[in-house]
Amino acid sequence: MMNEVNKVLYIVLAIFLGSFGVHKFYARKPVVGLIFLVFCWTAIPHILAIIGAIITLFKPADENGNVLV
Repeated sequence: MMNEVNKVLYIVLAIFLGSFGVHKFYARKPVVGLIFLVFCWTAIPHILAIIGAIITLFKPADENGNVLV
């Protein structure tokens, strides 16, 4: 399921709070967000969040600055 989110806000949340899955909660994906939160003590969620931020960076935004994630 793809959800439309603000591109800049999603990237900022993924970079700074990605370890806790905040960007996934923002994208209305609470199950994935909870998985990120459970494993926040490891580096894995933060690495995945950085990769997700980079992928989102290269997605074209619509006229409102939103992307599908």
